[in-house]
Order: sequence, then C-alpha cells, then structure tokens
Amino acid sequence: MGVFRFEAMDAGGKAVKSEVEASDFEDAKSKVRSMGLYLTKLTEKAGGKAARAGGPAGAGGRPRMARTAGRVPLKLLTQFTRQLATLQDAGLPILRCLRILENQQKPGPLRIGIRVVADDVEGGATLSEAMAKHPKAFNRLYCNMINAGEAGGVLDLILNRLADFMERSQALKRKVVGAMIYPVVVILFAILIVTGIMVFVIPKFEKIFVDFNTTLPATTQLLLSISRWFAGYGWAVVLLSPVVFYGIFRLLKQSEGGRYFTDQLVLGVPLFGTIVRKSVIARFTRTLGTLIHAGVPILEALNITRDTTGNEVFARALNGVHDGIREGESFAGPLKAAKIVDPLVVNMIDVGEETGDLDKMLEKVAKTYEDEVETAVASLVSLLEPLLVIGLGSCVGFIVISLFMPLVALIKNVTGGTG
Repeated sequence: MGVFRFEAMDAGGKAVKSEVEASDFEDAKSKVRSMGLYLTKLTEKAGGKAARAGGPAGAGGRPRMARTAGRVPLKLLTQFTRQLATLQDAGLPILRCLRILENQQKPGPLRIGIRVVADDVEGGATLSEAMAKHPKAFNRLYCNMINAGEAGGVLDLILNRLADFMERSQALKRKVVGAMIYPVVVILFAILIVTGIMVFVIPKFEKIFVDFNTTLPATTQLLLSISRWFAGYGWAVVLLSPVVFYGIFRLLKQSEGGRYFTDQLVLGVPLFGTIVRKSVIARFTRTLGTLIHAGVPILEALNITRDTTGNEVFARALNGVHDGIREGESFAGPLKAAKIVDPLVVNMIDVGEETGDLDKMLEKVAKTYEDEVETAVASLVSLLEPLLVIGLGSCVGFIVISLFMPLVALIKNVTGGTG
C-alpha cells in the first residue's frame, strides 16, 4: 500500500486537497471518486510520480506529453459544444466541465483536444487561448466565439448559440447531400450497365453479323465502333474520368487564382450554380450574424467569415466590404458593388445597419436562403428524375434499334432464301 496525495473538486466546485492510501494509481482514483469528488491531480507520496486525472499521465503515472488535436468531425464537435453549454449553464467550473466531457469521449482527436485544452486551462490559460492552439479541431470562428463569450461573461449563451449554428449548418448539408444521393446512384448504375452491354453483349452480336456477311446500317456500325472502343480502353476512360476531373479540380484549388476560377465556373453552372450561390449566401450571413451577435467587432467578424465562406468569389467580395468599412463606408455599399448577392440581401443589410439590428437581419437572410436552398434542391431532384429516365431510355432505345435492324433484315433474307 502506498500513500497518494490528490487534488479534487467537490459537487459545488470547491477545491479539496488530501491524501489516500491505495495499492496503485487506479485504486487511488477509485477511492477518491467514491468520496464523491472529481479528481484533477494525483501524486504518489513516496515515489513522487504525478498523474493528472484523465490527462495523458492519468492512467498509471505516465509522463505528460504535449499533443495537438487533429481534425474533428463536425458532428462530434457539435455534440461536445452542446454538452459543454449544458454543463456551463448548470454552473459547473469550466475545468470540471472539460474533464467530465473528456471521460465521456471515445479515443480520438476530440478526446485528445479536450484533454490538452483542460491541461492548459488548469495551467492558467483561458478556454479560447487553449483551443486556439488546435486549429484543426477548433477553427477561428469557434475560438473567436468562445473568446467573445468569456469577455462578456456569457459563455453558456455563446456556446448554445454556437451549437445552434453548427446544427443548422449540418442540417442544411445533410438535406443537400441526401437529396443528391438518388440521382448520383442512378447515374452510376446506368454507366455500369451500359458499359457492361458495350463490353460483353455487343461483341457477340458483331460476330453474328460477320458470320452472315450482313450489310449493316449506319447506326449499327456506329454502335459497333463504340463497343470496340469500350472493349479496348474506353471502359477505363469512362471509369477514371471522374477521378481525373476531381484530381484536376483539387489541384486547381491549391492556388488562390485556381480557387477563384473553379468557384466562378461552379457558380455559372445552370441550376446547380444557383444552389451553390444561395448556399454560400446562407452560410456567410449566418456566420457573420452569429459573430456580430456574440460581440465580435465587425472587421474581425468579416475576416473570420471571409476565411470560412468556402468560396473564393465571395471571399474576395467580403474582403472588399472589409476594406470599404475600414475606410468609413457602410456594409451595404461595397456589397452591392461586388454584385454577388441579390438586391434583397443588400436592402435587408442596409435596413439592419440603419436600425442597429444587423445581426438579426443577417440571420433572417440566412433563414430565407436556407429555405430557398432546400426548395431549389428539391426542384433539381424533381427535374433530374425525368431527365435520367429520358436519357437512359434513349440510350437503351438506340442500342436495341441498332441491333435489331440488321437482325430483322437477316431474318428476312433467311426466310426468303428458304422459301
């Protein structure tokens, strides 16, 4: 049995320091927790080995290691934010909240991030400062919102608002992705079926035509040429083309000029470009409105929004708005000159500036455009379904007619010859 010194917190958040006899670290931790205390630090009195509860050294006295959290899935980060808001609203100290949530997490980047952030907070850093050290897990938007909540003494409210913002973003993304699954799956299956027909079925008909020395119509000759191309290397071109285009797209995205070109190209695509434009408007107005409501200065809020908009065309326009406001102009003026949003958006922002309710007006714009995105996606899917049926039917019809025209002529010749 050894003697362990420990530091802990009781149910009211009061610090407790004492000693406990135990066989090892795990036994000591269990005994402290059985007292109704939340362990924060554990030291073996005789050997001087220290273990910070729940931290990198909490499972048996291993030395602490400085680690940086990797990218955290948005769903997990949203859940963590909502849970942290709930614990803060209940009045628990921030350190205790972090330790509780750390123990609830499965092994992964988020658990590492919470653990290291909690260690930094215990060392005297603010929550926003600690989170800012892990940009892959907690981006600038997240850290600035936390910073604003700490400065205003309303961290619980800001966390709830941040969780609401992330949940809305997730919901919109799920609806768009979910609506596009059906047409994408149909297109992929259609491509695979047509490729199989071209590679395995058409060559058998070609042998029949060659054996009977039949004169083939132009459409049949075209079909056989396409089939030979598919059987040679065409199937690889069809299957690899999406991968190649995606690779080129990602490569262009590496440079600022390439991002601007590809984003401008996407915005110009009929129907799909409209959905992307409305989605970006909804995102940047929601982000900016949330930041302004949290008390982040307008110029800093614009910088954060510009970096998180996900579209270089809008990022450059917001950069112009930022420069205009810095020089004394209003928000609506430079935004109108950029010509990236509808006049309705400009007018609503103008009214928001005049009334002093810019954050509320931006949120109304975001809500309006989120609804429009849902409607536009539903309309696009409704339009794609008949187009897919017509396209697939035309393709199958062309194959059937091209194959059966020479077969009918061959049957007539055989019948006539027999008669």
